[in-house]
Amino acid sequence: MSAPTTYRVQAHSTPGGEARIDAGTETIAFDASWAAAVPSGLPGPADLLVSAFAACLLKNVERSGRLLPFRYQKVEVRAERQNSPSRFIAINYELRLVTDEPQHRVDLLRRNLRNFGTIYNIAAVCDVQGHIVTEPAPGASEAQSRPSGEET
Repeated sequence: MSAPTTYRVQAHSTPGGEARIDAGTETIAFDASWAAAVPSGLPGPADLLVSAFAACLLKNVERSGRLLPFRYQKVEVRAERQNSPSRFIAINYELRLVTDEPQHRVDLLRRNLRNFGTIYNIAAVCDVQGHIVTEPAPGASEAQSRPSGEET
């Protein structure tokens, strides 16, 4: 077994909740304020966690696209969390693909995302469910979207 990869970020905050995270070569501004009267428009910590989950799904679709190989044109991810109480108890997502792959290959992608997705282990602390909806690639003969099975 190889040594684990270490990720490091630096987070900074000023009074009033203006905050940033330095990750890689980028700085991500976010809102760390508590009960601000006027929303800042910046993402909050929960938005960043859901964004990391979506980024992990997208990276694993790309990985699968190269390893299997799996053809796709675009991916869209939607995720939701419960606001009250303010904790993640579930993440529900819909992964939308434009692809001409047959359904059994989409099902293989779904299994690979669940079994090998780096951040998918968040399922140890909250319920993670989702499905993949495919749309035929332009010029394909199939005329409607096909949802894959639910992930739990």
